Amino acid sequence: MGWEELQTEKNEQCRERHELTIERMKQIALEEVADPAFSPFFQGTARFLLELEDVRWRIVDSRWEVLELKEMQEINRALYADILGARYESSYANPAYTVKMLGEEYGRLLGLLYAEMRGGIPWAFENRVDYLTILHELFIEIYNSFEAEKEPEYKALKNIVYWYASDYCDVFLADRIEEQLNPEYSFAADIINTVNLEDDRYLYRFGEYISKNELGTARYLRSLPEETIQKMADVYTEGYRVGFINTGKDLSRKSVVNIRYCLGFEKIIKLAIQNFEKMGLKPVIYRAASSVITKKEQFKTGYYGAIPNKQYDYDHRSDQALFMDKAYIERKLDVLKNVYEKNKELAAQFAGPAVMEIFGEKPFSPAAKLEAPSYTEAQRSLSLLFDNKSGQITNQYIKGDERSFTIIAYPVPEIGDDYPKIFDEVICINTLDSKVYGKVQQTLIDALDKGEYVHILGKGENQTDLKVQLYRLKDPEKETIFENCVADVNIPVGEVFTSPVLEGTEGTLHVSKVYLFELQYKNLKIDFKDGMIADYTCTNFENEEDNKKYVYENVLHNHKTLPLGEFAIGTNTTAYVAAKKYKIEDKMPILIAEKMGPHFAVGDTCYSWSEDVRVYNPNGKEIVAKDNSVSSLRREDTSKAYFHCHTDITIPYEELEEISVVTKEGENIILLKDGRFVLSGTEILNEPWAGRKQLSESER
Repeated sequence: MGWEELQTEKNEQCRERHELTIERMKQIALEEVADPAFSPFFQGTARFLLELEDVRWRIVDSRWEVLELKEMQEINRALYADILGARYESSYANPAYTVKMLGEEYGRLLGLLYAEMRGGIPWAFENRVDYLTILHELFIEIYNSFEAEKEPEYKALKNIVYWYASDYCDVFLADRIEEQLNPEYSFAADIINTVNLEDDRYLYRFGEYISKNELGTARYLRSLPEETIQKMADVYTEGYRVGFINTGKDLSRKSVVNIRYCLGFEKIIKLAIQNFEKMGLKPVIYRAASSVITKKEQFKTGYYGAIPNKQYDYDHRSDQALFMDKAYIERKLDVLKNVYEKNKELAAQFAGPAVMEIFGEKPFSPAAKLEAPSYTEAQRSLSLLFDNKSGQITNQYIKGDERSFTIIAYPVPEIGDDYPKIFDEVICINTLDSKVYGKVQQTLIDALDKGEYVHILGKGENQTDLKVQLYRLKDPEKETIFENCVADVNIPVGEVFTSPVLEGTEGTLHVSKVYLFELQYKNLKIDFKDGMIADYTCTNFENEEDNKKYVYENVLHNHKTLPLGEFAIGTNTTAYVAAKKYKIEDKMPILIAEKMGPHFAVGDTCYSWSEDVRVYNPNGKEIVAKDNSVSSLRREDTSKAYFHCHTDITIPYEELEEISVVTKEGENIILLKDGRFVLSGTEILNEPWAGRKQLSESER
């Protein structure tokens, strides 16, 4: 049964319930509650839900299909208007405003309720009457409490939200997992494969917010020759295929690929789907989560459109804190386990994600709001427990040593007036000659393999002074410490990386400005002792406590400490020079930025869950530095081995005084000096600074 037939069946089962909720909300939109201060909240929210219902019916009876582009745009903006720009300051979506107007306890809880109702926007476009009915019933139940008495008991309201989240885990979370595994859930894929991608109106079928970025991207792709679009699709899918080959994994045993992308790139994605089908892979293209039950803080996994307001997402990242307890976490884990067991054959066929990221948006540095929900220390521990155990469950059914991935990134129009030039430059960067880089990077590796440790020293105001211990090779003729990364899973080409030895790795990592997971950090500073984070700060906020909290929540992901899971040297100077030329250094995604200097990842190693898979460099040497003293604990207790996070932090070349390899004999082999490559055989990497693009193998 396809997703449409399945959804029709679900809709029919709850049709009467849904009709009753609609009639009740029509009344609520006009009624006053016991305390008039709360009436605007309930009336406005009811009107919003009725507006969603009207949109749903436009889609169901095909009235949506005859709308002009301008009409679609007006409806799209209206659905998101309350969180756009200055409107957010006086929106019930803003916890600062909601707390101000409704009080601390009521304000936070009703702010969560409002955000949950807004999460129903995509469900209207997918005609998920069952989901919308559940939202309506939650809203009405909360409303009834305020209708009955002026000051309803907060504990009773909290219990309503708690049991909503707990009871409907087996709906929202269960469906979410199945959507990630089963190609039959094909809402997005059907749009991509069947509609006219030459018509801007197709973008408004998804139910996501559409900005100038999505429209501009779609229009620019239409202006490119078909062979260019095909080339972009080929690079994307071939990287995925080669990733399986290079890691010795059998792609022929898989049948499902997860495509994650941002709206506007459908012309490429359509061709990518065709390429994957030739590999025997069907796509699952699921939407980024919108419910508090399924979201992971402010992060988006899946496909999505424009982010209407990043501060809104940040403000609601910890909404679970209002009801989370041990029983709720155990409930989610039970659902997760049961759904995977039910779908274990599908899970075994899952090959992994193929991700197309975007960059170029204005860097975002959030405001810290005391009114926003936040976790207690006990809840942080529960959240980490869930991450750990859910990761173990997932790996049980989708084995890490059998799956792979690929990631590529392209700019959006917001990057500036030079967007077409930058886009073309990125196409060039994403298709650089791997053979040239492979040869040069091997020269770096040959020197690094001689080392006892690597010393990284910052320049000028950069305070980096870090010693990274290296794995001791037992058989240098057959083994190597660093992986020679060419363009497969991580596109573009351009890095050598390893898992450092933690013991003896110590010092300070500092970068003046960096953009990680859509958040900006100023003067990010991390101190290491025996490879573990000992201290950290930044200068985003005036208050040092807020700075530490910001790093703790978003870099350490609520862990008291993390290991240095990766050390790498980026070699893509072509990307670096392009970024400097167009003044977009702070807008480059980590995928490209990590190739633009040395980078350091805190958290798990690059080989987590697949440490025992034998991996070889192109020269035939086996990469043996895949573990550290923390990840090796997986043999005893996986809960102690993995942190389920990996955050790359890059130091730009211009902030580097020196990178050198120190051998056990005390020899100091200098790799970079004053931000330039000086090791013999690597000088070609400096050519972009001289205004020359790096040559291909054939030219050389």
